[in-house]
Amino acid sequence: MADLSVSRIGQVNLAGDVDALNLKIFSGEVLTAFNMNCVYQDKHLIREIASGKSAQFPATGRITAAYHTPGTQLVGTPIAHNERVITIDDLLLANVMIADIDEAKSHYDVRSEYTKQLGEALALAFDTNVARTAVLAARASATITGEPGGSVIVGGANVRTDGNLIKAALFAAAQKFDENNIVDSDRNAFVKPVTFYAAAANTDLVNKDWGGKGGIAEGKIESLAGINIVKSNNVPNSNVATGPAKYQGNFANTAMSIFHRSAVGTCRLMSLSMQSEYLTLWQATALVARFAVGHGILRPECAIEVVTA
Repeated sequence: MADLSVSRIGQVNLAGDVDALNLKIFSGEVLTAFNMNCVYQDKHLIREIASGKSAQFPATGRITAAYHTPGTQLVGTPIAHNERVITIDDLLLANVMIADIDEAKSHYDVRSEYTKQLGEALALAFDTNVARTAVLAARASATITGEPGGSVIVGGANVRTDGNLIKAALFAAAQKFDENNIVDSDRNAFVKPVTFYAAAANTDLVNKDWGGKGGIAEGKIESLAGINIVKSNNVPNSNVATGPAKYQGNFANTAMSIFHRSAVGTCRLMSLSMQSEYLTLWQATALVARFAVGHGILRPECAIEVVTA
């Protein structure tokens, strides 16, 4: 009897490694899990670099107009310049080892679940560092001399749970943005779930007759005072004294982080990627998800921290 001509679905163009395409499933699952759990990613500036250890983000000051006196020569108006440099952190990775014997005994797809968790772990680290950087931006001095720095609004001891205090803080933030000449679009307020649902439960904030967005039935609130409200567990609220120094700070009183997308920047050297290797001596498969990025402050005047005290 002749041998069957088996179609190896993992091969590329019927040649080479029979698992070449299969490995990409895990990469895709990692990327999907990362994107689904990373709420800060599209709400700040990200710059890709092909090589190097840092990226320069130029900052330009404002120019003022003046009346001209007839006969007076125009000699130009100097414009202040500065820069913010964002450095790449160490390689950040999440990994898991799967023993052959355990995978053989398992009655479900272990790798699919593990790769999903790898993506979620990297998303958590990414969001956490961006969240801390945004709060630190609100505490930073101006990049350009003469321009405003970050802002801190004292919302009150119960601002995390009192709908009226939440409303007052967001309107105060919108006013501060306007006074700093920050454009109306791309303003986001990041809050813990307890604050998000306290705002959603306040009928004044979701009353559609008054132009409110969201609703009690859905348990959500979309925006207030032109600021999008984003729910995240990664808003810092403790004293962080470990990890990279540039992400450390005392955030015990932080209730909300409100910023325009230009307040914070990310420099990305290595995009999210997935590696898989079978280790013969250990009879196990190593799955590694990794990237190399760095986060930093760009425009402090675009960041506001709402504190309890």
